[in-house]
Amino acid sequence: MAKTNAGRFFEDYTVGETIRHAVPRTVGAGERALYHALYPARHALYSSDAFAQACGLPQSPLDDIAAFHVVFGKTVPDISLNALANLGYAEGRWRRPVYAGDTINSTSEVIGVKQNSNGKSGVVWVRTKGHNQHGEVVIDYVRWAMVRKRDTEAPAPETVIPDLKSALDVGDLVVPDGLTFSEYDFDLAGEPHRWGDYEVGETIDHVDGVTVEEAEHMMATRLWQNTAKVHFDVRSRPDGQRLIYGGHVISMARALSFNGLANAQMVVGLNGGAHANPCFAGDTIRAWSEVLDKAETGTPGVGALRLRLVATKGGAPFSLRADDGKYLPDVLLDLDYWALIPV
Repeated sequence: MAKTNAGRFFEDYTVGETIRHAVPRTVGAGERALYHALYPARHALYSSDAFAQACGLPQSPLDDIAAFHVVFGKTVPDISLNALANLGYAEGRWRRPVYAGDTINSTSEVIGVKQNSNGKSGVVWVRTKGHNQHGEVVIDYVRWAMVRKRDTEAPAPETVIPDLKSALDVGDLVVPDGLTFSEYDFDLAGEPHRWGDYEVGETIDHVDGVTVEEAEHMMATRLWQNTAKVHFDVRSRPDGQRLIYGGHVISMARALSFNGLANAQMVVGLNGGAHANPCFAGDTIRAWSEVLDKAETGTPGVGALRLRLVATKGGAPFSLRADDGKYLPDVLLDLDYWALIPV
């Protein structure tokens, strides 16, 4: 009897089933240090316990995107081990901060399936929740992936496509308990710009760039226990290249956005996202942002910005799509998220 796991294929998913993912992960200060070694992350709330405590938190949390990686990584063996592509995200919410010492585990509910017309693959939608050791949800989000079929002759399931919000309302966002920006130190944060200094429609070129190398990508993907074959095994792609994990691009772009958005401290909502084109070692990632919306949260002194974060591999800033509506070939990531910022 075979004891190894080849992973799930498209015909193995049933709408309504809940999958408990192995393996629980206790995070520590080491994850924060390694995250800052892998990316040029400098947001003060995630760099300093003292700064976080001045903002009403008990200590500096694990970076929001790092917490997302931990939750996401748990799901890969069950959801995207045999995926051809991770297609998008929606309705993502950070419910509470993750701190050193927390143990994170993940579950996913299958909420949609649709076989592709070629009969060789299909799209699977899942709603994933990350829980801490107290059973509290720390993150939940929807993602969908294109997954290979094991048997191309297997009958197509009934198509179910979930009805998802195009964007979260500000009322959907969770401001962490105790968070206050009343004693916020703009000098230590690195920039003077407040919520009121940003205008809807404004675009920001984050200026800096980082060339992606195999070593950092492989270390990051292992750190998050992401086992997707396309990130490790050169035989998994016809071109013989290891695909850079999309989350690696997200983290790099978010870190680069510090230059111009240093006070957009906490990511609390993920409205949507697309990995527009593949990223490979040797590509230089640059980033720009557009302010899509802004709102007051109901917590005094805490505002929210809805931001489009675009990562490119050298393309001109503020260019996104060609005349036919398709992403330009230099665009790697198009991410739509909400962040908290001092008013």
